[in-house]
Amino acid sequence: MSAALEVALTPAQQAVLDAVGGDDVTPLLVTGRAGTGKSTVLHRIVAVEQRKVAVVAPTGVAALNVGGQTIHSFLRLPVGLIGNSRLYQDRELRKLLMALDVLIVDEISMVSADLMDGIDRALREARGRPDPFGGVRLVLFGDPFQLSPVPGGAEERAWYTEMYRSLWFFDAHVWDRIGLRTLHLDLIHRQQDEEFRRLLTAVRHGAVTREMAQRLNEVGARPLPADPPLTLASTNAAVATLNRRALADLPGQEATALAEVDGDFGGRTFPADEELRLKVGAHVMMLRNDSEGRWVNGSMGTVAKLHRGVLTVEIDGVRHEVEPVVWERHRYTVSADSKELQREVVAQFRQLPVRLGWAVTIHKAQGATLEAARIDLGRKAFSPGQTYVALSRLTTLAGLYLTRPLIPGDVIVDPDVRRWVEDRRRAAAAD
Repeated sequence: MSAALEVALTPAQQAVLDAVGGDDVTPLLVTGRAGTGKSTVLHRIVAVEQRKVAVVAPTGVAALNVGGQTIHSFLRLPVGLIGNSRLYQDRELRKLLMALDVLIVDEISMVSADLMDGIDRALREARGRPDPFGGVRLVLFGDPFQLSPVPGGAEERAWYTEMYRSLWFFDAHVWDRIGLRTLHLDLIHRQQDEEFRRLLTAVRHGAVTREMAQRLNEVGARPLPADPPLTLASTNAAVATLNRRALADLPGQEATALAEVDGDFGGRTFPADEELRLKVGAHVMMLRNDSEGRWVNGSMGTVAKLHRGVLTVEIDGVRHEVEPVVWERHRYTVSADSKELQREVVAQFRQLPVRLGWAVTIHKAQGATLEAARIDLGRKAFSPGQTYVALSRLTTLAGLYLTRPLIPGDVIVDPDVRRWVEDRRRAAAAD
């Protein structure tokens, strides 16, 4: 039995599966706080759905994580603003999209309003149907309180101000023509401590009281242990500096593991380091769930042995030999014979599933589960949801360490997200 079928679903997760398989064609948004099992449900849908399903995501790494394709490459959308630009759809693309029944979009919070409308238009034009999304069943996964769309330059921002209420996917014009049903996953699996859950909920919604902030800062001010935990930093520069210095401080010979890249990954966006530099004693973070359950994405370990290309990592006092794994980049096609939607591998990236683990960016820690972390927000958090993403990686409050006390400016909730949530709350109450 596949791993996607082995996990027991909660009632809320099962309700998502039932809704996807139901007759109602209203697009679905599956959302919820960090650690509520959104990815589990996504993979279960792909495993059990009998109709023709494609999975897409806004970035290359996000697409790799769900075994899908980027939105732009799947729909052949132009890079940058789409607007009313002509869409170039050849016969093969039209055949592909005509065969599609269900489109799953992961990390929907990173999808802009313009790209959301681009998805709608591409499907309508390819399928020759005026219905929103060309009649394809749409299932969106993500949490607007975590990751946000990235604005372009001044001209692009000015265009958005003219054309849309906001940059966010939920302000796309397509929603004027079709509803969006929201399904919430509320049971948090990552944190079991009720106090920490309450504090995280307050951070997520920007409702942190003075007492809550004091509690987080008191815990976070404790001295670091002799063997410090992973640092979650806000910038790539800070992470690179910390990891480089820590590796250089270790004695012994440095070894380099070179990735094997086969095919076109569409740029230099790889799921792990192309050149992975390690030493015995190096702190590492695991990048994939182990098929044998020995570790999960985010597990922390220490390099215990490097010998003739064999890596041994000690995790929780147990030594494991770590083999290279393969990440695949996929492309969807239609079989000429059966007319079935098929997913083919167009590129492979083979590397040890680890990265240096003294520090990692908050963004790259998305999806990881950590027992302890040192959180470095720099002078202040600079994007909505950043502090919530960092804190919510932790399983317990006891694992929190802060480089400085949290300040009110660190807890940022985008006002458009607040407005959208309140609008949906009022609409639900009216029903």
